[in-house]
Amino acid sequence: MRCVIARFPFDLTKSGVLESMKGIKPEQVLGESVIIGRRTYPVKQVGQVITRQDRRDFSVGEVLRAMTQLGFTCRAGLPRTAVPARVLSPLQQASAMLGTPAAA
Repeated sequence: MRCVIARFPFDLTKSGVLESMKGIKPEQVLGESVIIGRRTYPVKQVGQVITRQDRRDFSVGEVLRAMTQLGFTCRAGLPRTAVPARVLSPLQQASAMLGTPAAA
């Protein structure tokens, strides 16, 4: 499949991507990810390996679109609201529901 990533055309195949990612240790996934084989890789890491370009040269969307078209499973990152800013104690939770200030 021919796709454009960072203004450069690439002829990518599913087997070619699998071969390129063989032996590459996945980095910690914090945002969008691609499942290649049995491993989950960050999108930017996959883009860097298959294009041999700096991660700043392409967007996550370009790589996600190409990987989706090749048939790989792509996952979106967690929404920012899914991670609580801080954990409230049971007393703080109760007082927040009642609208009264909690005792320290």
